[in-house]
Amino acid sequence: MPGENGAEPKRTSPRYPVLLVDDEESWLRSFQSALRASGVNNVVTLSDSRLVLETLERESFCAVAVDLMMPHISGEELIPKILSEYPELPLLVISGLDQVKTAVKCIRMGAFDFIVKTESRNTLIAGIKHAIEIFELRQENSSLRERLFSDDLLHPEYFEEIITTDKTMRTIFQYVEAIAESSRSVLVTGESGVGKEVIARAIHRASERSGEFVAVNMAGLDDNMVADTLFGHKKGAYTGATHARAGLVETASDGTLFLDEIGDLSLESQKKLLRLLQENEYTPLGSDISRKCTARVVAATHRDLNALQEQGKFRRDLFYRLRGHMLTLPPLRERLADLPLLIRYFAQEAAVEFDKPLKTDIPGIVRLLHGYDFPGNIRELRLFIHDAARMATGGRLTPETFEKLLHFDAQIRVGVGRDVPPSETLTFGAQLPSLKDARTMLIQEALKRTANNQSMAAQLLGVSRQAINKYLQSASDKNS
Repeated sequence: MPGENGAEPKRTSPRYPVLLVDDEESWLRSFQSALRASGVNNVVTLSDSRLVLETLERESFCAVAVDLMMPHISGEELIPKILSEYPELPLLVISGLDQVKTAVKCIRMGAFDFIVKTESRNTLIAGIKHAIEIFELRQENSSLRERLFSDDLLHPEYFEEIITTDKTMRTIFQYVEAIAESSRSVLVTGESGVGKEVIARAIHRASERSGEFVAVNMAGLDDNMVADTLFGHKKGAYTGATHARAGLVETASDGTLFLDEIGDLSLESQKKLLRLLQENEYTPLGSDISRKCTARVVAATHRDLNALQEQGKFRRDLFYRLRGHMLTLPPLRERLADLPLLIRYFAQEAAVEFDKPLKTDIPGIVRLLHGYDFPGNIRELRLFIHDAARMATGGRLTPETFEKLLHFDAQIRVGVGRDVPPSETLTFGAQLPSLKDARTMLIQEALKRTANNQSMAAQLLGVSRQAINKYLQSASDKNS
C-alpha cells in the first residue's frame, strides 16, 4: 500500500526478515545498520532471549543469528530448541570469542555458521547473506516440486501475453512462478525471436515488484554508453553533460532491469556489470558516491555463453552471477502444435492494424509452414503474417500468399500438403530393398532435398524430427 506521502513503500530485502538475538543492544544497532547499508534492510532485533521462541512462532524468518553468552536463556540452551522446532531455518551462532570447540559443537548440532564478533564486519555480513541465499534456495526448490507435481499454475494471468499450449512452455511457466519471489538474477537463453523479453515481463509480473520493468538492448553499446545508460551521470561528468541524468538501474528501483543481448558486452562493460551484481551497488559517471541497486536483473542472450567463455570473450564469474536462475526457451520448430493459435492471433492483430477483415486459411497455412524451419522463430512468423495480410487480395490469407514470401523450393513443397506430380513415382529393380534399407534411402533422400534440415526432412517423410535425429545418431555410432 502507498505510504503517507502517496509513494510506494520501499521494497524489503529479503522478503522474510533476519532475526538477530544478542543482549548487547549497541552491537545489535550497529550490525543492523551495517546490514541495511549492504542491502539487507529487513532485520528484526531481540535483546531478550526469553522472547525468541514466541517470536519465531508468531512470524516467519529467513535466518536467525543467536549470541552464545546471554542472561536468562543462554545461546547454548536456546540453539538446540530452535534447530529442533525450525530445522528449515538457517541458524548462525554469534560469539565474542573465537572458540573452536564451541563452534564445532554448534555445527554438529546443525548450526549453519559460526560468527565471531571481532571479525571483519564484511565477513559477518557475508555470513548472513549466505544464510539468506540458502533459505531462498530451499524455498524455491520446495515451491518448484509442488508446482511440477500439481501441474497447476497459481497465476495463469501472468503469462497471458504468451500464446501456447506447449508442455515445455508450461513447465517454464511453473519454474517462473517458483522463482518469482527470489531477488537473484535470471538468465534467459534461446534463439532470436523466441520471446525472451516476453518471458522476462512475465517474470516481473510474477514477482509482484512495486517498481517498473525497464528493458535495454546491450547490443551496439560501447563501454561509455553502457555505463551512462545503466548508471547515469552527474552534471558536468563529461563534455555535453549539462544536466544530471538517472540511469536505468535507478529507474528500475524495486522493479526489474532487463538486459537483452548480454553476450554482446565488451569485457570492460562486463566488469562493471559484475560489480553491480556482486555488491548490489553502482556509481554514476562523475560521482564518487556509490548507490544501492534494488532492481532484480534479468538478462537474455541468443549466443552460446559457454563457447564465449572458452574463447575468453565472456567472464566466467559474470556468467555464474547472471545465472542465479536459468531457463531456455524452445524454438518455434519444436512447438509446431502452437502454429494454429499463433497464426490466428497474429492474423487478428494484422486485421486490426490494417483495418480490414481477413479470412484466414489456417489449416492450409499450417500445412505449408510445417515444412519451414523458422530461423527467426515467433518474431519471424508475426512479420510473415503481417506482410501476407498487407499483400492479401480480397481479404484472404492463403498458403499461396506465404509461398511468395518464403520462396519455397518446389521439391520441398511436395512434402507439405501438395499433391505429388505424376512423374515422381517410386521405381524398383529386380530385387526389392529391405525395409531397413528403404528407410535409410528415404531419410538420406529427404535430407538431400532439404539441405540436411532435419525438421523439413521429417515433414517430407511424415515422421517426427526426433526420429530423424535418432537415425543420424545411430548411423554416426556405427561409423565411429
